[in-house]
Amino acid sequence: MQIEIHKVAWSAAGRRLTAASGSVVGNRYRDNYDVVHLDPGRFLAVVADGMGDGPGSAAAGRTAVDVFVRDVPATCSPAALRVAVDQAQQEVRRAARTLDELTGCTMTAMVADAHAAAWIVQIGDSRAYRLRDGLLELLTTDHTVAWLGLLYGWFAPDSPDARTARYRLTRYLGHPGNAEPDILNVTLHPGDVYLLCTDGVTDQLSYERLIQLLGTNPDPAAAAHFLLEDTLEAGGADNATAVVIKVEPTI
Repeated sequence: MQIEIHKVAWSAAGRRLTAASGSVVGNRYRDNYDVVHLDPGRFLAVVADGMGDGPGSAAAGRTAVDVFVRDVPATCSPAALRVAVDQAQQEVRRAARTLDELTGCTMTAMVADAHAAAWIVQIGDSRAYRLRDGLLELLTTDHTVAWLGLLYGWFAPDSPDARTARYRLTRYLGHPGNAEPDILNVTLHPGDVYLLCTDGVTDQLSYERLIQLLGTNPDPAAAAHFLLEDTLEAGGADNATAVVIKVEPTI
């Protein structure tokens, strides 16, 4: 299976940022219900993962990304980002009215602020990681019953209950309760590597493998390619999408 990688570079917040993205269908589904966007004009990266494998899944992911990208202002703030997510939420719910099935998606986005920092927007169980000085940290929280169960000790990580709870989302775009996102501000240090990805990546690749691929490939395009290639070699159990962002000083 050929893996197509898209690469862009930005100068933002006093930093040079090089990003690469790609997505693979895998072996479970006939179609890809993940959506990825790298904006060529500004530091804005988004991944979304549709819920299920039907028209509702496809409509939710595409609608959410298109509306969020459209409505994120040039100068971001938590309030402005929440407005953009709310608009995406309303449009996904509007699309659901014409579809007799589940219509929802997760979304993780990263966008520069006015300083040497960036905002991460999170709703659902796609993820954002940061590799800094050899330490890989998960920056986002999964909005799932599985996450709550592991946090509060309701069940063991490798139990059947935990596996089932992995698919029970507590927040997502299209949620009838108009669920809100988490918004996190992070600094952009030279040498940092960020990864935005859907669960088709993190459910199949180990923590150690993520560190290895992100830390040994200086080119984000190579890192993204190998990440996606590994998901296929692991079985391709889901659509898998990755955005790798490398931070360098502006020369």
